[in-house]
Amino acid sequence: MTSQSRRYHITTFGCQMNKADSERMAGVLEDMGFIWSEAPEQADVVLYNTCTIRDNAEQKVYSYLGRQAKRKHQQPDLTLIVAGCVAQQEGESLLRRVPELDLVMGPQHANRLKDLLEQVFNGNQVVATEPVHIFEDITKPRRDSEVTAWVNVIYGCNERCTYCVVPNVRGVEQSRTPEAIRAEMETLGQQGFKEVTLLGQNIDAYGRDLPGSTPEGRHLHTLTDLLYFVHDVPSIERIRFATSHPRYFTERLIAACAELPKVCEHFHIPFQSGDNDILKAMSRGYTHERYRRIIDTIRRYMPDAAISADAIVGFPGETEEQFQHTMDLVEDIGFDLLNTAAYSPRPGTPAAAWDNQLSEEEKSDRLQRINHLVSIKAAERSQRYFDRVEEVLVEVQNSKDPNQVMGRTRGNRLTFFTGDIAELKGQLVKVKITEVRAFSLTGEAVGVAQAVPVGV
Repeated sequence: MTSQSRRYHITTFGCQMNKADSERMAGVLEDMGFIWSEAPEQADVVLYNTCTIRDNAEQKVYSYLGRQAKRKHQQPDLTLIVAGCVAQQEGESLLRRVPELDLVMGPQHANRLKDLLEQVFNGNQVVATEPVHIFEDITKPRRDSEVTAWVNVIYGCNERCTYCVVPNVRGVEQSRTPEAIRAEMETLGQQGFKEVTLLGQNIDAYGRDLPGSTPEGRHLHTLTDLLYFVHDVPSIERIRFATSHPRYFTERLIAACAELPKVCEHFHIPFQSGDNDILKAMSRGYTHERYRRIIDTIRRYMPDAAISADAIVGFPGETEEQFQHTMDLVEDIGFDLLNTAAYSPRPGTPAAAWDNQLSEEEKSDRLQRINHLVSIKAAERSQRYFDRVEEVLVEVQNSKDPNQVMGRTRGNRLTFFTGDIAELKGQLVKVKITEVRAFSLTGEAVGVAQAVPVGV
């Protein structure tokens, strides 16, 4: 069978970094002549890009793999790949558990997929989890959207949060050069993309590992400098960035976001806990007071900015009073969106070995209570949009109502309104908001917005 007629399927679990990696790997496979298949059962190459942050994502991977492993007994030329963080963490032991696997590859190897697959097609079973210097990207990702795109700016993470496997599986921080990032964004602009999200596991660390500093000792390359450097890329009309770490979030960065018209007023800054002793046990390196000061500063510069975050409840040793401190923080700040999780012990992390684990019942109870509060606060935050005109970047047709299109405000709120996707895809549309819900809005188009002039 020639590669022209061969089909591939990728299932992605987990974070935006994984989605970006999957787009890159899809790009590699399409360069090799493979064709995308929506159904894994009809694909000749099946790739699971995995996540170890939560236990249920990991278990799901094993159940999916089991199905494909059975299929491989009937179709020996099926190629099975596990990529991403579970692959990095489990390595060879994955092959012992699922001997039908052809390739196990960590996230740092995403750009090497072609070489690794060639080894597989030559009859080898391959494990690629050794640390590597990440090669500058020359593959063109197969983007899942035609309007918005991810651009990796820094790989890896040097933090050592006690609950997190990311540093073990994604390696040390490696920043791409500003020139390479800008070149990728320019290509995206030429291809018609309108919005770029700059991505990093800890994006505020961007540039620390790049050479060069000023006579005053300041790094030449920071996230703030990068925003100024890429801001005038033609045709890109919106810029976002994620994920931020409160330890490195500066007023200089906030001021730049307020000053640069293309940078959206939306900040994703995980706080994880509202209790200082728990934050210390997590090795987060800041206090809840410091976190609150960051949010106050953002709102001083941009009163309407949308704030989203991540929080963990039921961390080992968390008392009811400490949990209440997290609830207080959620109550006081009023997040537009909060991703919550009950703590789940990850292999190889310090917190997993502690003997003060909470019961599943207690963790589940706290998760329900915080989620209830999050919905109330998000609904309150949504009220400010009622009757306002918001700029919405149209992305797709509403899958539940073909007469409606869906897009996002600058504050990242999902917004639906009546319109023709063929006409409006990729357009910035002024929408008057007529209906508000906790996490989405509905409105009526009142006109097409003007693009941000290049060079502003």
